[in-house]
Amino acid sequence: MLGHLSFGVADLQRAIAFYDAALGALGYARVWTAAAAAGYGEPGGNDRLALKLQTGPVVRPGSGFHLAFVAQSRAAVEHFHAAALAAGGTDEGAPGLRPHYGPNYYAAFVRDPDGHKLEAVFQ
Repeated sequence: MLGHLSFGVADLQRAIAFYDAALGALGYARVWTAAAAAGYGEPGGNDRLALKLQTGPVVRPGSGFHLAFVAQSRAAVEHFHAAALAAGGTDEGAPGLRPHYGPNYYAAFVRDPDGHKLEAVFQ
């Protein structure tokens, strides 16, 4: 349904370091880089997430918005969470089952350095 999503970032190099680590833990890769932007997706594919350097303040989406990435295993969810925290993210929910979403819904939540809420989910 979605072609891609774009996030504004205050510091592109900081964002690239974060997303290289966090998304790399899920098997995704940076698929292109430009002077003021970068794109992430499946290796060898098109971008599904673009990061764009903002010249003004970064305004993140409001309460209720987050972006969920598909993980291939529970271990990948755990690796995503650890990599995101090590790369400057903040914890928004440790890896674990979320039975209120479904009996096999295993996820973790973080915020990137600009405050965008992210999830990795395996079900």
